[in-house]
Amino acid sequence: MAKKSVKDIDVAGKKVLVRVDFNVKLKDGRIKDDTRIRAALPTIEYLRGQGARLILVSHLGRPKGAAEEGLKMDPVAARLSELLGASVNKADSLVGADVEKLADALEPGGVLLLENSRFDPREKKNDPSLAAELADLAEVYVDDAFGTAHRAHATTAGVAEHLPAVAGFLMEKEIEALSAVVVNPGRPFIAVLGGAKVSDKIGVIERFLDIADEILIGGAMCFTFIKAQGYEVGTSLVEEEEGLAVAGRILEKAAGAGCELHLPTDVVVAERAEEDAATQIVAATAIPEGWMGLDIGPETRAAYAAKIAGAGGVFWNGPMGMFELAPFAAGTQAIAQAMADCPGMTVVGGGDSLAAVNSLGLADKMGHVSTGGGASLEFIETGGELPGVAVLLDS
Repeated sequence: MAKKSVKDIDVAGKKVLVRVDFNVKLKDGRIKDDTRIRAALPTIEYLRGQGARLILVSHLGRPKGAAEEGLKMDPVAARLSELLGASVNKADSLVGADVEKLADALEPGGVLLLENSRFDPREKKNDPSLAAELADLAEVYVDDAFGTAHRAHATTAGVAEHLPAVAGFLMEKEIEALSAVVVNPGRPFIAVLGGAKVSDKIGVIERFLDIADEILIGGAMCFTFIKAQGYEVGTSLVEEEEGLAVAGRILEKAAGAGCELHLPTDVVVAERAEEDAATQIVAATAIPEGWMGLDIGPETRAAYAAKIAGAGGVFWNGPMGMFELAPFAAGTQAIAQAMADCPGMTVVGGGDSLAAVNSLGLADKMGHVSTGGGASLEFIETGGELPGVAVLLDS
């Protein structure tokens, strides 16, 4: 899936609208992690070097279609200015006459950051009027926000109907790495899937049953599978009814597929999900009444790590347990370390897995670390047919 990138078009002197993913975590008005801002720097620096006039747009948090003081883009503008070593002008609105004046006043290499796109209720509706107003600000559209590529919003899809639309370097890298997972992964190819809900991952699990050699299941969703097999799981998190039905269907399909689906053989359990809770290791099919599974056990960790060590390719999305609490972090740590040591192609599918490899200092040991959890899963499930990717010009 080859798409045109910023290097394939002439941007010198042109106003370029760049959709970035600056949806960073804030605490007391300060940025806790600027990874997403740093990820956009190669595209921004390239465009500035080419003499383009940059108009950046992003969402931040989950405002309900109206302005919220704590979700304004001002802290982002300040941090971006520091990283670029250059002034970044911050607009007080997303569109309108004042924004048009600021955009027209940009010098070559100048940067303007628009206000939070989700302050406008038309953004999530992909309203054509907002897309047209945004397009009127620029001559070229660059999408470098893979984390929102699965959303058909005005800033991710609508605006591309009005302007030549190409990929930024981050988007290009994501498409290339995830296309390799879908089209030509190293063999044996292993998918490691964790997290809480089976229903959130049904599509991608079924896709991996077709393209992977083995699937390793961890996280809270393993207990829905285990219960679907008829075992008791204590007070472990289970998706009752629909989730159990889905898990049953997946297990049935896996039995007839050319892909092996593995569930934990042992788990770390506690009576409560707290740092100081007493823990024990039990068989995954024999969790005591009143106890809950909160991580994969040492036997499972070793087995999963051995599978990864012999893999030609690995895709991982979702923690193996409640890794934010130390007693239940070993499973996620074991997967991260095994991925770091794996000589094959390794792709981390964003979300909590991204947070885990970052916290462990292992991100640079991975072949590719996606910036989009939901987007990476949907890319694999659909074979790359995401709204924010489909609208880009083919190379």
